[in-house]
Amino acid sequence: MDYTNQQLSDLRSIEDCAKRYCRGVDRLDSELMKSAYWAEASDDHGTYVGPAWPFVDHCMASHRRWRSTSHCIYNHSVDLDEDGLHARGEIYNITYLFHKEDDGLDTWHGRYLDRYEKRGLEWRIIDRVCIHEGTHTQKTTPMLIAAEKFRQGDFDRNAPLALS
Repeated sequence: MDYTNQQLSDLRSIEDCAKRYCRGVDRLDSELMKSAYWAEASDDHGTYVGPAWPFVDHCMASHRRWRSTSHCIYNHSVDLDEDGLHARGEIYNITYLFHKEDDGLDTWHGRYLDRYEKRGLEWRIIDRVCIHEGTHTQKTTPMLIAAEKFRQGDFDRNAPLALS
């Protein structure tokens, strides 16, 4: 398919929106995570169904039980509507959630089904449904490296781009 420059820009903006969501939840940065949603957006995450911005607050509290999380998104398919203001997307997601108190690792496999809306020059999610494909928990065995010399996974939570 041949895309116009505007369509390419729109697709990139939608991709950036999806990445803001992931980075926001992983860094426990509520403002960054909220910037992926319009104020009146909805989110259906199974255990939470309702307005998206209160869902962000729910995530900020619930994700503190893990030492760190990594929301990894793959295969982001987006269909732009002809009006240039709406789009639908599907994102495959694998999330790694490292236990705070032990060497456990929870792994989530699923998809996000999104509806996006463009206002002015900005794209954000107006509706999201999280689809659960599978989860598992396992004990991890540390690699044979001096891992304690590295900054740990919770180093920059609540401090985006912290380098000190």
